Amino acid sequence: MGLKTIPFRDIEDKAENMYEAVAAMSGQAKIELQERILSKAIMDHQEEEDLDVFDEVEEPSPENYEEKEKVTTVAIERFIDGDVNWRRSTLE
Repeated sequence: MGLKTIPFRDIEDKAENMYEAVAAMSGQAKIELQERILSKAIMDHQEEEDLDVFDEVEEPSPENYEEKEKVTTVAIERFIDGDVNWRRSTLE
């Protein structure tokens, strides 16, 4: 699930400036992370509604661990695939 080598030419095809491309991928990674945190908070809240005062909370175990792809990997793949919408802001 690691990040594989990406040729600079693929990134240059999507953006004129490498710094702009990195900023766009970074912004996408932040969005992906926020979505994961939000979905986890929603799931945790839904599980809490079913608990009473004296119920025991089940501790997470290593057997239940679900490995997800890293947000940076997802963001870079989405950028390369053209799924990231970004624009250049102009200073006035």
